[in-house]
Amino acid sequence: MASVLVVDDDPTVREVVATYLRANHHEVSEAADGESAIEAMAKNPSDLMVLDLMLPGVDGLEVCRRVRQIREVPIIMLTALGSEMDRVVGLQLGADDYVTKPFSPRELALRVESVLRRTSGRVPDVADVLTDGDLVIDHPHRAATLDGEKLTLTTREYDLLRFLVGHPDVTFSRDELLERVWGWSFGDRSTVTVHVRRLREKVEQDPTHPVRLLTVWGVGYLWQARADQEAVS
Repeated sequence: MASVLVVDDDPTVREVVATYLRANHHEVSEAADGESAIEAMAKNPSDLMVLDLMLPGVDGLEVCRRVRQIREVPIIMLTALGSEMDRVVGLQLGADDYVTKPFSPRELALRVESVLRRTSGRVPDVADVLTDGDLVIDHPHRAATLDGEKLTLTTREYDLLRFLVGHPDVTFSRDELLERVWGWSFGDRSTVTVHVRRLREKVEQDPTHPVRLLTVWGVGYLWQARADQEAVS
């Protein structure tokens, strides 16, 4: 059982979502606006937040930004149909998933289960401490350093980086990454693209000419180990 905060200004939406989540044995609390959501997360943090972007006063994107300063709680966004830019910005801020309105409450409940499984579990077949040249990933502490400096990563960025570094020189399609990192059997593949771009900004000296996190055109992405780069050079 997990605790879930449902944030939406529509009481009907909150009631329906809460009903489905409680049926899955989760403890559910509710907030009708952004300020209440931020206050709730500060005083009694939930294990996951379902967050509507279109909120009165403080909007969902600002809530996501401010909550991320408090803790790395998984966030599933509720977005209006066609609001692609909001979804992209939300993912850049560290949201873990999104569901487009109007949505199926059952689908949302399944997404909640998927995110909770991923955030409470381990990336399979990957060592606890990974080293690739000047990059070190220390999973027991969920920390990554590059040239001795700690990287500021969202939960999803960290998981993607750890998975790729743990499987060097292997090309993964966006669908495969959605399945193995996100735990989704379906979803928007642009989510992977956004996170790859964000990771490059943090691990590459020149993100426009990456040498570690590479695109294999028409296929997907791979992490090129430093030893391979040195051998080529």
